[in-house]
Amino acid sequence: MLRYWYMFQSFIEFIRKRGVVGLAIGFLIGGSVSKFVTSFVQDVIQPVVGLIFGFKNGMQSWMVGPVAIGNFLSAFIDFLIIAIVVFAGFKLLRLDRLDKRDA
Repeated sequence: MLRYWYMFQSFIEFIRKRGVVGLAIGFLIGGSVSKFVTSFVQDVIQPVVGLIFGFKNGMQSWMVGPVAIGNFLSAFIDFLIIAIVVFAGFKLLRLDRLDKRDA
């Protein structure tokens, strides 16, 4: 029984030192931001791009030969927006200074 208590304490210490809780919160927030950005791209950006290029159903109808390129373009826009938000948050919170090694 004492061995299990020691393992539990070691596990709690590992979580505290490694920031596992913060990592888990980051994954949860990242998932919700991803859903928000995907909805934003599909509901706001795709119809605007569709209107600009004259598509009736947004970017899904954009065909290059036999290939529908609208879904790929939508995923690429999602990625760009998420990458810009993460980069801006990283810089605004000045997290880059935490990762520097001592010389």
